[in-house]
Amino acid sequence: MRKSQIDRKTKETDIRLTLELDGDGRCEGSTGVGFLDHMLDLFSRHGLFNLKVSAKGDRQVDDHHTVEDVGICLGHALKEALGDKKGIVRFGDASVPMQETLANVAVDVGGRPALVFNAPLRNQKIGDFDAGLVEEFLHALCTNAAINLHVNVPYGTNSHHVAEAIFKGLAKALAKAVRLDERIKGVPSTKGIL
Repeated sequence: MRKSQIDRKTKETDIRLTLELDGDGRCEGSTGVGFLDHMLDLFSRHGLFNLKVSAKGDRQVDDHHTVEDVGICLGHALKEALGDKKGIVRFGDASVPMQETLANVAVDVGGRPALVFNAPLRNQKIGDFDAGLVEEFLHALCTNAAINLHVNVPYGTNSHHVAEAIFKGLAKALAKAVRLDERIKGVPSTKGIL
């Protein structure tokens, strides 16, 4: 079973996260940041990952530390759950529409962390949520999972729709990339290691 549990406690946050790659799309728990909880539920459901998360953070400061640290923990969990990566497809992509928005997401779980983020989310608010934290979350995820993620949103005007399309696209692309294929012997790399 490709599963991982991460416990991370700092002076800013206290997080316990469990990820099961071969799940059925269940998400349980709370981060204290309502919009992040919504995005994690989308990620779980559309990627068919089982995710449990409990997070407490210094929200009296703002949501930044909690959002970033949940991304760090999810990245660690993904890397650990993938293990030696034998038999995985490695690459995945998805185009996800959300009303007036389209998100194109591509991922390589090949061990080289990078994020390319082209989306109209910077200094906006989605309710009380700082929309710029979507990019911070994804950067933390990529760095700690050692994945290469490209997010391109060519159009979209509603910040909520943009963020939702990105998380759904991430889920779909990642689900393809981590899928096991019995035809793949070892790791999908000409180097012989990922």
